[in-house]
Amino acid sequence: MLKKIAVLVSGGGTNLQALIDAQQAGIIKNGEITCVISSSEDAYALTRARENSIGTHVVRWKDYRPDRRSFSEEILRILREESIDLVVYAGFMVILDEVVSKAYANRMMNVHPALIPSFCGKGFYGLHVHEAVLQSGVKLTGATVHFVNEVCDGGPIILQKAVEVLDDDTPESLQKRVMREAEWQILPQAVSLFCQDRIVVNGTRTYIKPESCCQ
Repeated sequence: MLKKIAVLVSGGGTNLQALIDAQQAGIIKNGEITCVISSSEDAYALTRARENSIGTHVVRWKDYRPDRRSFSEEILRILREESIDLVVYAGFMVILDEVVSKAYANRMMNVHPALIPSFCGKGFYGLHVHEAVLQSGVKLTGATVHFVNEVCDGGPIILQKAVEVLDDDTPESLQKRVMREAEWQILPQAVSLFCQDRIVVNGTRTYIKPESCCQ
């Protein structure tokens, strides 16, 4: 049975588009994006979803702020109503209460634009991540897909991919290259692995089963 995937968004939805493209290309096996939930009614990600016949919901964070628990409970209500198997953060700019991560333990994943445990945690999002990378002088950065738990960027790591930092990089150029060379590749891969039941979580570590054992 196909696993139902919900994607949480707040803005343009480039990671959502990468998932849609991967689904249409057959990269995501045994899974289907059936629901997109946005924290803003103005998010262009909603247009991307509707153009691809994917159901949408809007739960406006500004209607709940600062009541994170009530906002999170409404998100959880929709996920349960939609019988969602996997939740994917794709540029979702609201940190949900642990009521959601506990209900979807090891069934909720996020892509972070750096190699965790570097440049992650509170305050490290968007261009702030890439600004910090350039200020540090590191030669490699990248992206990480990890399960979401109650610790910001602290869940078990599923996949990582490195990207070279170039001498003439700006935060904007680095952000675009990390998305293109890492985020848009490993996020669909991780989603597909989950949908094929190939990810095993053991404490803080994950292991990927060979494809042959899951056919």
